[in-house]
Amino acid sequence: MSQQFKHITVLLEEAVQALVQNPNGFYIDGTFGRGGHSALVLEQLSDAGRLMAIDKDPQAIAHAGERFADEPRFSIEHGSFAQLQEFVEARGLQGKVDGVLLDLGVSSPQLDDPERGFSFTHDGPLDMRMDTSSGESAAQWLAHADEKEIADVLYTYGEERHGRRMARAIVMEREENPFTTTKHLADVVSEANKSWEKGKHPATRAFQGIRIHINRELEDVEAVLDQALEMLAVGGRLVVISFHSLEDRIVKRFIRKHVKGDDHLPPGIPVTQDMLRQRLKAEGKAVKAGQVELADNPRARSAVMRIATKTA
Repeated sequence: MSQQFKHITVLLEEAVQALVQNPNGFYIDGTFGRGGHSALVLEQLSDAGRLMAIDKDPQAIAHAGERFADEPRFSIEHGSFAQLQEFVEARGLQGKVDGVLLDLGVSSPQLDDPERGFSFTHDGPLDMRMDTSSGESAAQWLAHADEKEIADVLYTYGEERHGRRMARAIVMEREENPFTTTKHLADVVSEANKSWEKGKHPATRAFQGIRIHINRELEDVEAVLDQALEMLAVGGRLVVISFHSLEDRIVKRFIRKHVKGDDHLPPGIPVTQDMLRQRLKAEGKAVKAGQVELADNPRARSAVMRIATKTA
């Protein structure tokens, strides 16, 4: 991996400390990235412990093959963490997983490499796929999506209040000049953004929205949380690091739902604790990066980590 696109793992010590409670256990790093969390997890495991990693990005898979080539306790699957149950069942370990770690969002090498198409500050092909081997690129989607669909994506996933104006500008521009580069798109949506925020690029929210849509990020988060709960052993840990409010809201609601238990029981009947089916226990409050980490890695400022233990 080029040092130019080096990745700094966020909340490294805190996440692994929360995750690994049994050094002989089986753990999952659902977002391998460049292996920062995986490396520290392996340091905490005994010879009997095992770690399975997952990543969509072919570059991450290649990096894992080089970094952990001689590590018998480690394996990696190329795919979405929304396939977690499939990968666990293939190993016959459903209900026996000791911990699942999810570090959501986009890795620094993906963001910083213009060739990946995530950057609105450096020109490159308009791709935005985490898995460049499959699916539709941002350029392909923008070439056919109608104005309402684009506006909905920008507003819902990018939380961009000028989404309609930007969508109109995109559709008008593509008639004469199809979008193939990040700079072209960034210029058009920036021009359509009538309220620039100090310290934030005017295309930030639009790019976020398109990226989330292209990679089905929120749908995959919802899917993996349900699967992780089923695959975890009782006492197993779920550790999730989110980087924007949309992800964190999903995680927070999921944990709260399973901490509270079944609230659809008929009114008026005596309810015992076991009838509620409370399946998770929240471990403390949300964790954020400290001042030392923020000084080294400003991107950690938006990170929020939530921890829960499976109870039933």
